[in-house]
Amino acid sequence: MNTALMLPELGHLALILALCLALIQATLPLIGALRGALPLIRLARPLALAGASFVLLAFAVLTLAFLNDDFSVRYVASHSNTALPWYYKFSAVWGAHEGSLLLWALILSGWTAACALASQPLPESMRALVLAVMGMISSGFLLFLLATSNPFVRLLPHHPLDGNDLNPLLQDFGLIVHPPMLYMGYVGFSVAFAFAIAALISGRLDAAWARWSRPWTLLAWGFLGLGIVLGSWWAYYELGWGGWWFWDPVENASFMPWLLGTALIHSLAVTEKRGLFKNWTVLLAIATFSLSLLGTFLVRSGVLTSVHAFANDPERGLFILIFLLLVIGGSLTLFAFRAVQVKQQSTFTLLSRETGLLINNLILITACSMILLGTLYPLLLDALSGAKLSVGPPYFNAMFLPLMGLLLLSLSVGVLLRWKDTPMRWLGKMLAPVLLGGSVSGLLAAFLLGDFHFATLAVCLLGAWVLLSALRDIFEKTRHSGLLRGFGKLSRSYLGMQLAHFGLLVCALGVVLSSQYSEERDVRLAPGESVQLAGYRFLFEGTTDQQGPNYSAERARIRISQGGRQISVLYPEKRLYRVQGMPMTEAGIDAGLLRDLYVALGEPLEDGAWALRVQVKPYVRWIWLGGLLTVLGGLLAALDKRYRTRKTARAPAQQARRHKETEEEAAA
Repeated sequence: MNTALMLPELGHLALILALCLALIQATLPLIGALRGALPLIRLARPLALAGASFVLLAFAVLTLAFLNDDFSVRYVASHSNTALPWYYKFSAVWGAHEGSLLLWALILSGWTAACALASQPLPESMRALVLAVMGMISSGFLLFLLATSNPFVRLLPHHPLDGNDLNPLLQDFGLIVHPPMLYMGYVGFSVAFAFAIAALISGRLDAAWARWSRPWTLLAWGFLGLGIVLGSWWAYYELGWGGWWFWDPVENASFMPWLLGTALIHSLAVTEKRGLFKNWTVLLAIATFSLSLLGTFLVRSGVLTSVHAFANDPERGLFILIFLLLVIGGSLTLFAFRAVQVKQQSTFTLLSRETGLLINNLILITACSMILLGTLYPLLLDALSGAKLSVGPPYFNAMFLPLMGLLLLSLSVGVLLRWKDTPMRWLGKMLAPVLLGGSVSGLLAAFLLGDFHFATLAVCLLGAWVLLSALRDIFEKTRHSGLLRGFGKLSRSYLGMQLAHFGLLVCALGVVLSSQYSEERDVRLAPGESVQLAGYRFLFEGTTDQQGPNYSAERARIRISQGGRQISVLYPEKRLYRVQGMPMTEAGIDAGLLRDLYVALGEPLEDGAWALRVQVKPYVRWIWLGGLLTVLGGLLAALDKRYRTRKTARAPAQQARRHKETEEEAAA
């Protein structure tokens, strides 16, 4: 019994020990790598594993406190309740600032441990440098956790018998999985950052460094993309307004590192295959992780107000801001000293894959900069002058959508370009059927959709060109050995690239088509009344009382028919959570690949009538389907056989062989 009572103190002690180990991990292996002291170098791996074990212990202790309703812990009392279902008690561990930061530290320690275990074939000094940089990052976050955000603070001697309950917005499956996936991406970019800093310190900015770093970057990028997709999906069905969440400042904070991460992946490919863009790649690695830290600052500083924001504490924001400045300032200072030593011997022409990837990166960086300006400028203007300025979807759509059109256009050409040089005559021969077939297919698709909106026509044309370019490239690579046999010989990295590009196309089609063709109506309906929308009849049959574990609800019954044939019955709800007295809308959705039927229950009116929002949303599922395909493409590319550790062990010889093969391919 006494041991159970002391569990929060055990969790606090585990965090202190983890911080001590992280500080040692950040210093001794670094000294060993710089001085060539093998005993110090070999400390990196056990220190990383031991530190991860203590952070895991702290997280397990906090989880037990939630599951056991230990309201003597202030964080548990503030964000849980005895009536809360156990799975929401578990997700409540990261439902607010302190716990989410502990989850961040846990995932960071997990990435560090994975790097320690999976990087055995790397040179010991390089592995020690990477783990030392990871130790520095862990030290900063653990110090932040212990100094400003300790989740194990007690409410003693008196504590409540019941808790304040979890924010009703977070009592949903989407919020169980969304934050961990988002953090896996945010924190995963620390590995790419650590490899870049280690390469700068050691002076090993070569193709081997890019190959070591690339699978970690692909995994982090995939997890961050999955987190963004899950967040958008949650906002669509949970907030009751029928839109996917976009251009909210906090969502922008996760979208910006994803864009730069996309550029980083492409830049790493050039560095790995051709030994080019080394400085560019390092800067992208620094910038991507810095934007991940900036997202942490925005969410926890109180400068933003959002349903996604975790804290409103300027002191915490100041700590993260100082940490962010140290990371950026230290990294750029090191880069300034080392960049002049980097030499590039390879060359390429204007008509080459290198140029195509450079253009691709410029588009992505421009898009990221535009979002950064729209997100931060109102905050800076408010801080400097007190003036209030709202930057919303009109600005972002007007600036971002044309850039994405350029990106799709560059994809349709870039995928056909060769490394080093592409003969103009050969490229024209490859592009001619693509442009002709794509133009005809795009026009036909726009015509079948029934309306020639400019945006619809543009996305159909671009989509057809991108798709046919990919098919043309696959045919070219498999024509000598047959389509089926040749397809089986294509690398996972290549297939992952094509799948990710196809996912981007599907997502773009979903965004444009659902925006252009969605229909909605806000109506007042009494039981027995109906409304017609887009050929569907929505019949309101009334409401019934429902009781949940910690809420009461009014549940409506909506019968949907088309042409006299019943399509579906939906049950939207209006919930009232008892402890916090907070109302929530649970939309009723009939999902389909080509359209969603969406009904949200509003407020009760006189005579038993209710306000309802009725929507028909064509192709909206394509947004998340495309996002998932893009994520799967990134994960497939990360599993390419050339990234397996047993192959990496022979990196120098393999690097020379791969360089020779690349030169021969370019000359073909």
